[in-house]
Amino acid sequence: MGIRAVVWDVDDTLFDYTAADRAGMRAHLAAEGLLERYGSAERALALWREVTEAQWARYAAGEVTFQGQRRDRVRVFLGEELGDAGADAWFDRYVAHYETAWALFPDVLPVLDALAASHRHAVLSNSSLHVQDRKLRVLGVHDRFEAILCAAELGVSKPEAGAFHAACAALRLAPDQVAYVGDHPLIDGRGAADAGLLSVWIDRHGVDGRGAADAGLLSVWIDRHGVYTADDAAAGPHRIASLAELPALLGADTRFGARPTFR
Repeated sequence: MGIRAVVWDVDDTLFDYTAADRAGMRAHLAAEGLLERYGSAERALALWREVTEAQWARYAAGEVTFQGQRRDRVRVFLGEELGDAGADAWFDRYVAHYETAWALFPDVLPVLDALAASHRHAVLSNSSLHVQDRKLRVLGVHDRFEAILCAAELGVSKPEAGAFHAACAALRLAPDQVAYVGDHPLIDGRGAADAGLLSVWIDRHGVDGRGAADAGLLSVWIDRHGVYTADDAAAGPHRIASLAELPALLGADTRFGARPTFR
């Protein structure tokens, strides 16, 4: 039957989370008078990223709630035993700066337009519906997706097969009729492949990897910032450098990239 739908990750796949997070935290630390505390802005941003990844992993493993990981990110980063109200207030001030930097990657709208007639679309994120629903509305793409599923409400997170199968069930399609595009080679890539979905790897920086084709599947993963090594990445014989290549990879009947015929 072929691939009939594409399920998308959001952060660092459709939405440039890393750039927005860095810009937002830099502005927040400046407003809070904290940049000098960490020696330099780069050291502060690197620490924030490290703390974020560690606390997000705890949330994904079910060790803490979504709001709890936000509070713990603040406490660990500041090295202070703040109460819940204090941690929430500090994080909310950061979010105000972070949201001003929200943006889609430039290749997102063109590929969604190109695949609109040929494929159905949904979102599967390890975040919460409250956060991602609003984000997609602000970014102007909410109506592009038939379903938006998030781990906080599902009760199961990627890379568990149940998360991917929930997205397939929402579309009423079998896993082998669904492609999944995400940025993390293990949580997204290996998880989707193990769940029986088509995995796709977008390699924007020419980083070689080992394929999710361990299971004979096509692999497309995003390594926008060179974070993952070849040993970490799920490998595959097919690789794209831009989402502009995705329609051809899926065999979509589109005129993506064609010159307009109107005057």
